[in-house]
Amino acid sequence: MTSSSLNAIFPLACRTLFSRCGWLLVCLLAIVPLSAWADDANPTEKDFYPMEAFDIPKEIMLEAGGVELLPNGKLAVSTRRGEIWTVDKPFADSPTDATFSRFAHGLHEVLGLSYRDGWMYATQRGEVTRLKDTNGDGKADLFETVNDDWQITGDYHEYAFGSRFDRDGNIWVVLCLTGSFSSDTKYRGWCLRITPEGKSIPTCSGIRSPGGIGMDAEGEVFYTDNQGPWNGTCGLKHLSPGKFVGHPGGNRWYDLPEVQAAMGPRPKDPVSGSRFMTEAAKIPEYEAAAILFPYGKMGKSASGIVCDTSAGKFGPFVGQLFVGDQSDSTVMRCFLEKVEGEYQGACFRFREGFGSGSLGMFLAENGTMFVGGTNRGWGSRGPKPGSLDRVRWTGKVPFEIHEMRAKPDGFELTFTKPVDPKTAGDTASYQLETYAYIYQSQYGSPEVDQTHPRIVSAKVSDDNLSVRLVVDSLKQGNIHELVSGGVRSADNLPLLHKEAFYNLNRIPK
Repeated sequence: MTSSSLNAIFPLACRTLFSRCGWLLVCLLAIVPLSAWADDANPTEKDFYPMEAFDIPKEIMLEAGGVELLPNGKLAVSTRRGEIWTVDKPFADSPTDATFSRFAHGLHEVLGLSYRDGWMYATQRGEVTRLKDTNGDGKADLFETVNDDWQITGDYHEYAFGSRFDRDGNIWVVLCLTGSFSSDTKYRGWCLRITPEGKSIPTCSGIRSPGGIGMDAEGEVFYTDNQGPWNGTCGLKHLSPGKFVGHPGGNRWYDLPEVQAAMGPRPKDPVSGSRFMTEAAKIPEYEAAAILFPYGKMGKSASGIVCDTSAGKFGPFVGQLFVGDQSDSTVMRCFLEKVEGEYQGACFRFREGFGSGSLGMFLAENGTMFVGGTNRGWGSRGPKPGSLDRVRWTGKVPFEIHEMRAKPDGFELTFTKPVDPKTAGDTASYQLETYAYIYQSQYGSPEVDQTHPRIVSAKVSDDNLSVRLVVDSLKQGNIHELVSGGVRSADNLPLLHKEAFYNLNRIPK
């Protein structure tokens, strides 16, 4: 045991005692094995979800925008530089055993991949394209345009993020506004569905600056939008056909006959300076974000989305969504529920330390999460210009808040492991504050409308796996930031992540 390890385990008084009475330490070590001392240290993320970096050849700039698993077991990774690479042996014991081969190049910022019936579908900046290797040499030699109904200029911000296929065979594409502010270019600020026949269906308006798109376990489609005008902070938003999701800059395209046929009349513009749920009550077409990621606390650039459909191979979070943050090089975890027919829920920290800015993601059914990254133009906490990492579950269950559900008078927390009923039943173990963001045309928003509700009671269930918190004054429309710093597990461990952020759009009745 090193002196630094000893310092981490024992307080100063104990170290002083041991320095004066070395025989006592010897006797203790003879009775208690070293592993027992190590077990007393609080576990960290890597104890449950270790991260491994792929060794990317120096000649490859892998700014990963899309990730897809192919039927032959290879991993396809698209890049912002218009290439698609295949990774052989992505599940090998060591990621350094993987090899990279270029499948295609000459495309334009590919930010979405999906595979079907022998074709690779790539959502690039100007179109959805399908590619095929017809002669079996490992390189695409047939390229076909599936749909290019939207327009582009030379503006840096005109990203196009594409989903995998939905249950009807459609690819959903979310289109960033020109300059991420306005829409002088057709369909900027919209979500389109591209049908198997290659037709586009205007599906949602109100997009600003998407960072990723994905589906939950039921096939419902969500995307992430980033802080800016009409977005006080980053959010996870449900894409329900016919809805307006917040930024009015692209609503001019309601004038098109095909949009009117698919969407109906243009919704009323929101009032700048208002609040999200205030405007939702006045604009029937408006669907507020399901989850808001508090700016600076949960990152600054929400990105890719994957759902855990691994049937437990990735740990205790089956059915929940995982969302990247490009700026902080992290992956967050999201719990969603429906209240009055609309999605809302809580976000939690999950894993930090990815090699670059988390962007393209894929979670395989064998429980392996792949996270691709880039920092070009945006910067990221991860130092590499591009990266590809994988995360797998060790089989050890972390002590976490598993779900946070809204109740008429508070919240119900469920946990991944039994709690210590004394600490979990003590209201002093929890701190709760709420705040909102301004719904405005200006860029971003400070936290406003702060309140500090009192937790009246904390009742632990008989099985010690849940706690019912009664709160004296919930605040509809506010994020409820709960810090459960005093809660301990039955085996006396603190929560791996003690913060939870619930976006309380609606209070259940």
